[in-house]
Amino acid sequence: MALSLGTNSGFCSAAPVDDPADLNTSTYDNTSRVARDTSPATAIKITEVGWWCDTATEEANFDVGLYSADGAVVPGEAGTRLYNDTEHAKGTTAGWKSVTGLNWSISSSTTYWIGVAVDNTATATQGNWNSGGTGAGYDIRSGVTVLNDPFGGGALTNSTNTAGIYAVWEGAAPGTTQINIGDAWKDIDWTASKINIGDAWKTITGVQINIGDTWKTVYAA
Repeated sequence: MALSLGTNSGFCSAAPVDDPADLNTSTYDNTSRVARDTSPATAIKITEVGWWCDTATEEANFDVGLYSADGAVVPGEAGTRLYNDTEHAKGTTAGWKSVTGLNWSISSSTTYWIGVAVDNTATATQGNWNSGGTGAGYDIRSGVTVLNDPFGGGALTNSTNTAGIYAVWEGAAPGTTQINIGDAWKDIDWTASKINIGDAWKTITGVQINIGDTWKTVYAA
């Protein structure tokens, strides 16, 4: 299966498992790189980031991260580093390399850059990319094995290519509402929530919000 946004590249609802088998390869070791995509309309967090390793090479560590699209050189390029998870063993075999258990809060329908940096290996560690023109682009820094803040790139010449880098996203469960506490989104269970009126706790039977002079139901018992 070739690289395709939403399947094995960019924001994906599930982690890919198959070899993308693209003919285009790029050296991943001794580099840092970012792949651009727009978060889905219901996305609220990232739980996993990974990349495709096309060759069996020596053991090395890799980092994963996330950047906003606020770079200073070219509009829309990777700029501020939002998250960074470091020093994960890639192993010595080919296949998908991933970091799970992440809890990175993101905004919906927003452009981000998903980052991967791989330490140097004696044998070149290759990854796949696709030049079919349906991607959102990627950027590479050679000789940089960490995800710097800011990223420090500045080239969007690969603006329609697709890289073998993905992020698994999650959305809020249907019918739930969330509140941000300490930069982490928490679900509100309205069935167990109460409000204090006149020194008496009252069970909440419905919640509405006014949008454009129209009341929209958030929760109804």
